[in-house]
Amino acid sequence: MRIGILNSGGDCPGLNAVIHGVVCAACKLGWEVVGFRDGFEGLLPPGDYTMLDPSRTVGITKLGGTILGTTNKGHFVAKVGEGKATTVPADVLEKAKATLRHLEIGALIVVGGDGSMTTALQLFREGIPVIGVPKSIDNDLASTAMTFGFMSAVASVVDALDRLHTTAESHKRVMVLEVMGRHAGWIALYGGVGGSADIILLPEIPFSMKRVADVINQRDAHGHHSTLIVVAEGAKFEAGGLVTKEKVGGQGEDRLGGIGERVALRAQELTGKEARECTLGHLQRGGPPTSLDRILALRFGVKAVQLIQDGKFGRMVSYQQYLVGDVSIEDAVSKLRLVEKDNELVMAARSVGISFGDETQ
Repeated sequence: MRIGILNSGGDCPGLNAVIHGVVCAACKLGWEVVGFRDGFEGLLPPGDYTMLDPSRTVGITKLGGTILGTTNKGHFVAKVGEGKATTVPADVLEKAKATLRHLEIGALIVVGGDGSMTTALQLFREGIPVIGVPKSIDNDLASTAMTFGFMSAVASVVDALDRLHTTAESHKRVMVLEVMGRHAGWIALYGGVGGSADIILLPEIPFSMKRVADVINQRDAHGHHSTLIVVAEGAKFEAGGLVTKEKVGGQGEDRLGGIGERVALRAQELTGKEARECTLGHLQRGGPPTSLDRILALRFGVKAVQLIQDGKFGRMVSYQQYLVGDVSIEDAVSKLRLVEKDNELVMAARSVGISFGDETQ
């Protein structure tokens, strides 16, 4: 048996742990593993790949990024904007199938987010035995309770807030930290609570800058002269749409960015207090994974191999109620897990005085 593995989309702490889990579990079964470079692009003839065995993957679980490389551009992009999907051209799919046949690949493991799973589903419908492994630092896939990379991203947000607290207090400033989160505000929520932010602005909870300014002024009146605000990049400013840094067009989603600066400028206008903005950006994706992410990613890799052994193709690994299981890829794609207003952590945050920029106390 020879199986393939690729990771597609953005990089993420824990990808190497998935690769190590797949390689070691497959090796115990006497299987060979082919690692395709740069995502689905590695499937194009003559194929860009490397043979993997435990000697090649030992020690990589602690490394960020991926030894196989990845991309969210190219011939296989199936997500082209918010809520929009397209199909991979038939000739591209045929070329990928030809490469897999030539290399005698019996099954392909695809590690990626919603867009990558959409492409994987197309490959499966074309007769390719596919297993999906979910990857998203946003933790926004409804079919799994947690994705690896999320807690590593949260840890970087908490570390940033710990550092911003001291400069905010020293200068009596408003500090605004912009973090990732296009549709779902899980990173902002967990990072904001863990880092003791005073205000958290999410895509799912409409906020008012007047209310944000009121909270800042109330804190000032009570002797708290600094305020820390965490805002997800996908939060909508006032009644407007998403703040975009760059319109990408036909290849993938528009690049978000700038909401933090807008919030800081408006807060300064409304309160008269000096406000500064900091964008964490790709620091959230980089660096070594946390121990939790390493363990979860390794378990995902092992489960993917088990699904191949059981012949359960067209399935995606899923983590629910502390157990690693599987769901249909078809049921998994395009279903996002968003933060709800009555989420237990949201309610806990409100109980300790954290504002979400709305009227709810």
